[in-house]
Amino acid sequence: MKKMIASFMMVAFLGTVGCTNMSRTQQGAVSGGAIGAGVGAGISVLTGGGLVTGALLGGALGAVGGGLYGDSKE
Repeated sequence: MKKMIASFMMVAFLGTVGCTNMSRTQQGAVSGGAIGAGVGAGISVLTGGGLVTGALLGGALGAVGGGLYGDSKE
């Protein structure tokens, strides 16, 4: 379990490094998708649903919401 958490943290860190030259819309979509995937996976674990399905749905909804939010800030 500790290896999985460490791997996730490393991927999350490396994913944020490449966001320096993005527009606000792109940054919002990426960060919203990442946050949404994490929340969706967490909720599906708590409710007994499919982990991958929760992460995919949460990531998609988060990316759309984050993109819209970033677009409104531009």
